[in-house]
Amino acid sequence: MTKLFSRFIRNESGATAIEYGLIAGLLSVVIITAVMTVGTDLSSTFDAISDALSDD
Repeated sequence: MTKLFSRFIRNESGATAIEYGLIAGLLSVVIITAVMTVGTDLSSTFDAISDALSDD
């Protein structure tokens, strides 16, 4: 039984999986934020172009 516990304590694959999950979550938040920012800027640019073309 002690061998089982000592092997379980030395096993770090669960901690590695959690770290990869946290990194993936952080990257997804960064990507979503960047896409929303670029989308807002792009939308305002297209609105400005549309307004400029409508004025002619």
